[in-house]
This record gives sequence, C-alpha cells and structure tokens, in this order.
Amino acid sequence: MTAKGLRTLLCVVGARPNYMKIGPVLAALDAVPRFRTVLIHTGQHYDPQMNDALFADLGIRAPDVNLAVGSASHAVQTAQVMMRFEPVVTGAADPVVLVVGDVNSTLACALVAAKLGVKVAHVEAGLRSGDRAMPEEINRILTDQLSDWLFCTEAEALDNLRAEGIDAGRVHLVGNVMIDTLLGNLKRAVPAAATLAGSGVDASSYGLVTLHRPANVDDEGVLAGLVDSLVAIAAHLPLAFPCHPRTRQRLEAFGFLDRLRAAPIALLEPQGYLAMLGLMAGSRLMLTDSGGIQEETTALGVPCLTLRDNTERPITVDEGTNTLVGRDPKAIMAAFADWRATGGKGGRVPALWDGRAAERIARILDAEA
Repeated sequence: MTAKGLRTLLCVVGARPNYMKIGPVLAALDAVPRFRTVLIHTGQHYDPQMNDALFADLGIRAPDVNLAVGSASHAVQTAQVMMRFEPVVTGAADPVVLVVGDVNSTLACALVAAKLGVKVAHVEAGLRSGDRAMPEEINRILTDQLSDWLFCTEAEALDNLRAEGIDAGRVHLVGNVMIDTLLGNLKRAVPAAATLAGSGVDASSYGLVTLHRPANVDDEGVLAGLVDSLVAIAAHLPLAFPCHPRTRQRLEAFGFLDRLRAAPIALLEPQGYLAMLGLMAGSRLMLTDSGGIQEETTALGVPCLTLRDNTERPITVDEGTNTLVGRDPKAIMAAFADWRATGGKGGRVPALWDGRAAERIARILDAEA
C-alpha cells in the first residue's frame, strides 16, 4: 500500500447484467476518500445504443477504459479480455480488482489479477446452480476460488463456499446490490402504460416474458414448446415480450414469429432499465429464464415462473415469489393454471435486501483493503 493508504479499485463490467450491479458499488466506493475507482468495460456486450441507454438509465458514468473485446467463442473472448486487461492492472497504482456476477469477463479479469498477485473482490459470490453445463457456473466456481473478498447475496451462498473449502474469513454476507439499484430507481421507472402504448396489450393486466439462454432459444424443439406455451398463456393473460436480438433471430430462423404475432403478445424491442423496471413492477406474472429477474421480481412481490430446470438463486424459490417450472409445456401450463387459481406465490423479501448492500461492501473494503 502507498504511504497515504490510497488504493486504486479497478471495477470491471462486461455484460448488461453487470451494469445493474456496479452502479451502487461505484457510488459507495467513491464515497471512501482513499479509494480511486476506475470503471473498466471489457466490451463483452458491445451494442452502443443498448449500453449507452443502460448507463444513462442507471446514472453510471462513462467507462474510464473500454477494452472493446466484442463477441467470440468463450475461449477467444476470455483470452482477449485477459490480454487487454493485464496492462491496465500493471499500470495501476496499488490496485484491487473488483468483479461482479458470472460472465466471461468476471473470470478473465479475476484470473489476470490472481496471476499478478493483485487482490480480487467478487460481488455476488457463492451462487450455484449445480449445473456445470452452464458456462456461468464454471465462471462462478473459479472466480470464487481466486477471490480474496467474497460478497454474498444470501445465506445459502455461504454454505456453497464452505463446501468448496473457501476460508470463511474471506466471505461476507452483505445483501444484493441489484436490489440496491432496484430500490434506488423504482420511483424513476417508466410506467408500463407508456411502454405498452399502441402495443395492443392492456397495461392494467398483462404478463411479462424474457427469454435469452441458449438452452431455451437455440434448440428448435425446445423453443417450439416454449412458443406453444406462450401462445396458450396469452389466450388468458396478454403478454409483453421484450425480445433479445439473439432470441428474435432464432424465432425468425425457426419460423415462429408469425405464431407469436397472431396471439395477444406484444413483441417489443429490448428495453432500457427504467422501462423494464416499470414493466416488471406493473405485471401480474413474470415468465423468464433470467437469473437477475428472479431476484427483482422477488423484491417487487411479482410471481415469477422460471423456465429453467435449476437456479443459482434458490432463495427466490425458498423465500421469494419464484417457481422453477422447467421447459416442458405441460409443466409450464400446470404452473400457469396454479397461478390463475391461487394468484401465485406471495413470498417475502430476503434478509439484507434492503438497498444498502453496496455500503456494506465499501465498509469492508475500507477496513481490510
């Protein structure tokens, strides 16, 4: 450490889910006088319009460094991030590397830091799906093994890390920074009525859909079953479907777009954070394969049907509003029938999901870094 105790915190984001997590962390770290924060965007997600809109919505400053790695295979993308990140670390004064989430950039930057003997802080540590076929699961496991500070959102993450032999002194239960962002922006959310105007879907009663995981959208048979389910559900509850560009490509390639357009389903362009927050808050039911949305709907009290066979966020099932239903159309329709009969899970907001997780992270790093 330098004589004055100043530290450079290299805060890494790479993909859209990271942006919702880094905002409150940056704000909390910037409030610590001896920290100098540097925001590094690896460029793993690189669409300028979507990036700029999300950064503006979230009130995050423009990145100080953009590595501009772009899209590639997992191996190539990870290697490119490592090659471009290494000189940033070696050129920084007394650095700590802070990574969030579970994308390729998270692991790549943690690995660079560990190889250089630079300490690593991992925000959202300890989450496990139990499915090593998911690239994100590999990223989670390895990043946690490399990290010096592991900041967890829920108690089960502590159990996961203990089972993997992680020293308990490195692990801290701090809460969920994504919920910090949600609570801090809820009053600024774009009303659903504004987003849905002219779509044909009534903003007073609708369900909300997101799909993007390769396991759901790349297999024609799986995607066909999901489309069948959405069309059947929309006959009872009109749906708003902000469509990820990759998902739209698959729907078009497999010839499914016309089926969706013929149903009471509003196919929307990808939405900014504040518009998506308004859509979630106003919806009666969420259908998704997103990890973060499972957490956000739990915080909002909106019933969520997760179209996956597992989740790395089990607290949303055990305590929150989330139900794992998988991809089988019969199971999806049975879960929807249960929602129609009961109104879905009420759940409760987990402990420490109170909007102050980032403050706890900053206090710990100030004391220990």
